[in-house]
Amino acid sequence: MATNNLNGKRVAILATDGVEQVELTEPRKALDAAGAKTVVVSVKPGKIKGWQHDRWGDEIPVDLIIDSAKADTFDALLLPGGVMNPDKLRTSKQAVQFVRSFFDAGKPVAAICHGPWMLVEADVVRGRSVTSWPSLQTDLRNAGADWTDKEVVTDQGLVTSRKPDDIPAFNRKMIEEFAEGAHAGQRSAARTSSRVEART
Repeated sequence: MATNNLNGKRVAILATDGVEQVELTEPRKALDAAGAKTVVVSVKPGKIKGWQHDRWGDEIPVDLIIDSAKADTFDALLLPGGVMNPDKLRTSKQAVQFVRSFFDAGKPVAAICHGPWMLVEADVVRGRSVTSWPSLQTDLRNAGADWTDKEVVTDQGLVTSRKPDDIPAFNRKMIEEFAEGAHAGQRSAARTSSRVEART
């Protein structure tokens, strides 16, 4: 039986300016409460600016810039949403490779709202069951995912949710999957993507 105790686990939170603030701060609180060490990773040093519904929110300190971040120093990855946040991150080759590295290693990943855009960019959703903010469903389906409109979807180490209202369910499943550790399904998804790329 998996435990929800995350003591000793390091979790990367990949985000930049325009991150939906509550989708970073609330899951982070849940992870910290479960004993994890959370690290905000970004494409810029200093601080990033959160977004609160329809206006700018608080500044969030950055712990590590993407140039210095390596997936092998973390146990899991959290991808919060906000429209601007993943739209900026997906233009960074280092950020996209960072995400893909978690799948290559079979490590658990949780993405909420617009966060799954990074999964599309990293080409790791082929054959996976996911959800997201509704406007992303076409992008995810085009990338080979099986998209469903549910508050939380779990698929062998990959946890996705649609919006801030889903955060309680998202947090529960995220902690459960992060506690379980590496999942073979994550690695096979990354390998499937690589095989498809090789044929094209």
